[in-house]
Amino acid sequence: MHTVVQSVTDRIIERSKDSRAKYLAALEDAKNRGVHRSALSCGNLAHGFAACNPADKSSIKQLTKANIGIVTSFNDMLSAHQPYGEYPDLLKQACNEVGSVAQVAGGVPAMCDGVTQGQPGMELSLLSREVIAMGTAVGLSHNMFDGALLLGICDKIVPGLLIGALSFGHLPMLFVPAGPMKSGIPNKEKARIRQKYAQGEVDREALLDAESKSYHSAGTCTFYGTANSNQLMLEVMGLQLPGSSFVNPDDPLREVLSKTAAKQVCRLTEMGTQYTPIGHIVSEKSIVNGIVALLATGGSTNLTMHIVAAARAAGVIINWDDFSELSDAVPLLARVYPNGHADINHFHAAGGMAFLIKELLDGGLLHEDVETVAGFGLKRYTQEPQIRDGELTWVDGQKTSLDSEVLTSLNSPFQANGGLKLLKGNLGRAVIKVSAVQEQHRIVEAPAVVIDDQNKLEAIFKAGELDKDCVVVVKGQGPKAIGMPELHKLTPILGTLQDRGFKVALLTDGRMSGASGKVPAAIHLTPEALDGGMIAKIHNGDLVRVNATTGELTLLVDEAELQARMPEKVDLQKTSYGMGRELFGALRASLSSPETGARSTSAIDEIY
Repeated sequence: MHTVVQSVTDRIIERSKDSRAKYLAALEDAKNRGVHRSALSCGNLAHGFAACNPADKSSIKQLTKANIGIVTSFNDMLSAHQPYGEYPDLLKQACNEVGSVAQVAGGVPAMCDGVTQGQPGMELSLLSREVIAMGTAVGLSHNMFDGALLLGICDKIVPGLLIGALSFGHLPMLFVPAGPMKSGIPNKEKARIRQKYAQGEVDREALLDAESKSYHSAGTCTFYGTANSNQLMLEVMGLQLPGSSFVNPDDPLREVLSKTAAKQVCRLTEMGTQYTPIGHIVSEKSIVNGIVALLATGGSTNLTMHIVAAARAAGVIINWDDFSELSDAVPLLARVYPNGHADINHFHAAGGMAFLIKELLDGGLLHEDVETVAGFGLKRYTQEPQIRDGELTWVDGQKTSLDSEVLTSLNSPFQANGGLKLLKGNLGRAVIKVSAVQEQHRIVEAPAVVIDDQNKLEAIFKAGELDKDCVVVVKGQGPKAIGMPELHKLTPILGTLQDRGFKVALLTDGRMSGASGKVPAAIHLTPEALDGGMIAKIHNGDLVRVNATTGELTLLVDEAELQARMPEKVDLQKTSYGMGRELFGALRASLSSPETGARSTSAIDEIY
């Protein structure tokens, strides 16, 4: 085992010793309460199967056959989740084929961050993760189920489902992916058109044409943002079937994999032969595996919060020092847009998950001795699914990459370390994704341009006031202030400034995702402005140093002057209502810091 991976794992185990022990004890209590439907009164149980067909009703009455709850995040506005419309009937049929029953336990909301980028609705995005976690718990709280299938892919949906599921950690559960859409126009071309539009060189019709050719069908967006990072993380953590993450929605293999997932969760229940609850699959080692894979591929920075929050729900305590230390030891093995020109379909074709996991296992960078939904041991995930003679089978994956410009080996990594860096200094702690930032752009020391709304930057840009070296500071964007929206509306402008030869960086207490791109972006800054963070004291023209090489984040202002300055008040009046935001005031106010997962919910061990 790699010494750094082992030492970080050992540190997490030691740090989490008490909380993890309480979590596991709570699961054991829940399990020992027996077949859960048996605890229901006849009236309760009759309500639970009232709408079932006679065969399913009979099966549920017997208490010896598994009843699987389906928690779905289907809506057909969100392209990645559109395929889920047909899944419940498919999964129910598959469960019936192995003598079990399935019911839709509940639906949870699913926001599309692509639709809400730069819009007020984006301010509900992070909050939706907590709503989804609670919605998952509500669905499973009827005590009717022996296991569950979780239908979710995109940004906040997967972490929300996972957090909710871990409150029922004594039950077996599988995630069922639906796959990415096929490749449209290259992501680099899309980014080029966006920059030209920002510069006024093409009109809105040309921009919409490019966007429509990029986002063109059902399935997950093809760039390596949070949705595809989620899928990669789930597979490496053993929470979905080997090789199932990046099969296109209309591939015949997709339907076979989904049915197989339904049958597998039945086997994993207490009525089956391989009882494996989700609370045992999610462990200190599997969480480290998820982080390592994320770093080796330059995945989404959103996961620096979501993994922390999901881990905490399982009694495991991790922080950004763990991410940073692992990042220094894990080589970058993938180049997927925005870290390269290829998209996730190219990654899959080059060898995909099976090759990636094999490389990381061979290098001692992943823990092999973990529970998964496919059985014990991560080596199972070095195989990939195929249909041969009409039957699903798993065969050994690629031993060498089929495209070394997209996916490479440990012998020739794209860079010696991972794609993430922890920044710290008198401004606080932040993260920066450097896998897409060229070496010459990783150190920026420049005057601050301070705004409190990303929409204000365009006017400053068009006035020509940004034709200079600068650190654009967007404050008042933190979890408690306005729910920590993503700020991708800034990306084309900042990219244009960088292309013009200026040294430019972003500093914010808001969010970016896997698509943060080529401009150095110090994001998730904590403490946020509303909590009295130093970002609230930055004035226009103050020198700010962002050094992604050494991890320094400093406001270069005399200490005595900083002490004398009062933090500028964060004006929330205009952002606290409209688009439903007024309904989320209490939830927003209760969010913790980004480094602790931006959580508003409690973990079982905190109460048990």
